[in-house]
Amino acid sequence: MRIVYHLGAICTDEERLLRCLLKNRGVLAEQGIVVPGPNRYRNLLRDTVISLKGHPASRDTQALVLDQIMDEDQAERLILSWDSFLSLPPWVLEGALYPAAADRVRAFSQIFPEIEAEFHLAIRNPATFLPALFARQASDKKRGKTYDQFVGKVDILDLRWSDVIARVLEVNPGVPLTIWCDEDTPLIWPEVLQAVAGHAPDTVLEDRDELLAQIMSAEGLTRLNAYLASHPVTTPAMRRKVVSAFLDKFALPDRIEMEVELPGWTEETVADLTESYDQDVARIMAMPGVTFLSA
Repeated sequence: MRIVYHLGAICTDEERLLRCLLKNRGVLAEQGIVVPGPNRYRNLLRDTVISLKGHPASRDTQALVLDQIMDEDQAERLILSWDSFLSLPPWVLEGALYPAAADRVRAFSQIFPEIEAEFHLAIRNPATFLPALFARQASDKKRGKTYDQFVGKVDILDLRWSDVIARVLEVNPGVPLTIWCDEDTPLIWPEVLQAVAGHAPDTVLEDRDELLAQIMSAEGLTRLNAYLASHPVTTPAMRRKVVSAFLDKFALPDRIEMEVELPGWTEETVADLTESYDQDVARIMAMPGVTFLSA
């Protein structure tokens, strides 16, 4: 068996991937892919990590945890998804971006030390990620921070996803790690689903158009599906080209554009963060040990 952790990040997927896989759990189960409900494992794994204190779980503990997560006697892949695996929102930006990510990946690997694990993470342009993250953590009545508390002593222009990933790989050498850009998700959604679920290439998943339906007009989505039905695409690159063309014409501006309003931010701030992010993505794509899903 292989355990698959979908790590988020926060303010990227918004549970779409999990909803799609749960909707298709019957089809996936035929291929040995188990998708348990999130209530069966999120608090359980968090509490198990705390109790283990960095030590590997015993076989009895592993068996007990697995018994609570899944009803099946065996599986080829067990899919676990939570955007707070690496951190709850108030602590994503604590002196650095996801400072505990490497240790968290290590800790989750120790729950099932004898079972192969792989990890999947979407990253997002800090120019939109930080405002979304600030709003998310601010909604926490008990732990929400003001903007000054949220940023602390961090220089937002120095934040790099590549630093997070490098730390993860350093502490967890050889761990399979798949990365993609949240901004590209509408174009590479089938590849993301297959990378995480590991299903057969010819598997047709129900509700796989949910993401496009949120950012494209109903007319555009209907026309897109009609076009794909009459003009079968044979490669992911061909599908991305078609979807991109339809998004250019039928995307809903209010769903894909985000107004950034944070204290002290200007258009130059957004431009600088975006330029830095583009350079950072290029670095990540070249990092050994990373599988990058690109558009």
